Amino acid sequence: MLESLLYPQTVAVIGASRNPEKVGYAFMHNLTRGGFPGTIVPINLEADEILGVKCYKSLEEFGRPIDLSIIVVGHKYVKQAVQDSIKAGAKTIVVITAGFKEVGAKGAEAEKELVELCRAAGVRLMGPNCLGVLNTHHRMNATFAPTVPPPGHISVISQSGALCVAILDWAASQKLGLGKVISFGNKADLNEVDFLQALAEDPETKVVAGYLESIQEGNKFLRVAQEAASVKPVVILKVGITQAGAKAASSHTGSLAGTDIAYGAAFKRAGVIRAEHFEALFDYALAFATQPLPAGNRLAVITNAGGPGIMAADAAESLGFQLNPPSAAVTAKLKTVLPPTAALGNPIDVIGDAEPERYVKALELIQDDETVDAIIVVATPQNMTRPLELAERLAQTHNRQKPLLTAFMGGEEVAAAKARLMELGIPNYPAPARAVAALKAMVDYAAWRRRPARVVTRFPVNRRRVERVLQWHFRSGMPQVGEVEAKEILRAYEFNILDGGLARTAEEAVEVAQRVGYPVVLKISSPDIIHKSDFGGVRLNLANAEQVRDAFDLMMLRVQRRAPNAFIRGAYVEKMGNKGREVILGMTRDPQFGPMLMFGLGGIFVEVMKDVTFHLAPITQDEAMQMLMGTRSWALLKGARGQAPVDLQAIAGALQRISQLATDYPQIQELDINPFIVGEVGTEAYVADARMTLTATPVV
Repeated sequence: MLESLLYPQTVAVIGASRNPEKVGYAFMHNLTRGGFPGTIVPINLEADEILGVKCYKSLEEFGRPIDLSIIVVGHKYVKQAVQDSIKAGAKTIVVITAGFKEVGAKGAEAEKELVELCRAAGVRLMGPNCLGVLNTHHRMNATFAPTVPPPGHISVISQSGALCVAILDWAASQKLGLGKVISFGNKADLNEVDFLQALAEDPETKVVAGYLESIQEGNKFLRVAQEAASVKPVVILKVGITQAGAKAASSHTGSLAGTDIAYGAAFKRAGVIRAEHFEALFDYALAFATQPLPAGNRLAVITNAGGPGIMAADAAESLGFQLNPPSAAVTAKLKTVLPPTAALGNPIDVIGDAEPERYVKALELIQDDETVDAIIVVATPQNMTRPLELAERLAQTHNRQKPLLTAFMGGEEVAAAKARLMELGIPNYPAPARAVAALKAMVDYAAWRRRPARVVTRFPVNRRRVERVLQWHFRSGMPQVGEVEAKEILRAYEFNILDGGLARTAEEAVEVAQRVGYPVVLKISSPDIIHKSDFGGVRLNLANAEQVRDAFDLMMLRVQRRAPNAFIRGAYVEKMGNKGREVILGMTRDPQFGPMLMFGLGGIFVEVMKDVTFHLAPITQDEAMQMLMGTRSWALLKGARGQAPVDLQAIAGALQRISQLATDYPQIQELDINPFIVGEVGTEAYVADARMTLTATPVV
């Protein structure tokens, strides 16, 4: 659990200073002022004591083992300080000093040297270029931040030291209790995975909140984050989400999947709650730290104002909450305790002249209603409200069986009430929408915790056929797998591939057409032409030999004019399939998290609306269905406006087969089945077109 970092008994400060302007002084001030219960060992060549603590010229002079070494000396002295710390028996070393890999190649080399020294000695290194570590439960403030929040059960990990300073200052002003605050800077050795693992095991931590700019070990992060989320909520604010740094991709799937998509898919798999912005990070963490998890998504809103109640209802409905009226029995009781003008639906409006007692009577009844899973109380400071008294009465009345969140709206009139709610462990939000969003995070996490055990189906496949195709492509130096070979691979994974064949001449095209039966489709076959239609490379519904010959000759002429340098293998002649709904299935391999599956409707839904969902492979049957339900076009698949529903299980099964293919063959970098044609239940879905991209070199 990183005991020597979080609960050390002896802390050395190498570079301790008497100068209040120096970082070395800030560390001494924070350690001594905070009442650190262990031994503080300041190292300073000139001072006899700092802030009443005896100084030593070196760790050798101190002469006893240390647990934790904090290094705040100048850059050129850091290496020696690390060596001295190792010699003194330090189990963990924190390098505060900057000027390492964040400044360029020379700094990166110096940082690498520090890591090698520590690893050779079995010592863990945090930083460089970090703020340090705070543990309020151990009364240890080993940071140079000027403010400290009260003890609490939310622990924070952050890649940014400056943001940690802001978090500490903000939390102190809000009286928000924090447990551990860890700033790990360049994460040369210890990184987010190590701290997630440690905090998951920490009995004082109820919620882990994190700020991350990158994740180094994707697969390990997935495993550790999932283990952590299985025992306590993990809320992460991930920045750097734009497409600016995304790699170029040729497939639809690759072009639609950016770095942010990969992180979203990874967090979803691991049960990590993603905060969209800084406010959400602590909105969510506070709710998790103080309230029980909801059993479902049935929300009741109690308000003294119609407008804010509508705001809450709008936010709740947009996030998928059920806002059902109270049960008949509870409604009958509400009529006896609320005035005739009260609205007894949902929101429950106790009317603007409601004093605390009226709120309390409504809360008592609603929290015992079996049709309610969570409650939000909205209050505006009207003449009879008495916000401070209301805050105290709500906390006294709440039975802690269901989550209770509040939105006391206003400024000076509700300031004392907001502070009191924080003290009493009732999370308050400045507006109903933020309370609803926090509750949504709780509902999603609770559902993830209740999820059934993951069972990934393995299908019988013909791997020899796949390996033969892949080996031919690698020997030929052709990373692009065109339709013919891509369908050969998919056929090996039991996809329905319509009968067809490659033709190099018009006569061969006729022969294939006569063999498979009319009508047929004719498609150009070229590794240099990805989007066939753009080059006049697709002809449909060819009904006889004459049409096939004419189409073949005209296609070759047009393609050669539009792409004179393209290598043309011929044309693929295929049996014309039945009509159905066009969907796109795909896979792209993220460098951190591995294969990501993609699903969306074809046509404008993917091209214009980008209505697609992603999920990390391997996936289960349930996860495949969740991908379908995650699109805005889900209603069309189910059969909207009188249309027949499509065979949803056929799509889900196809996604699972792609998942297995991507897992079996890391050589496949990208894959598109576009379109995959699916009809009503009872018809057989089929692959209309497909292509793949391989890695530059074979993966062993």
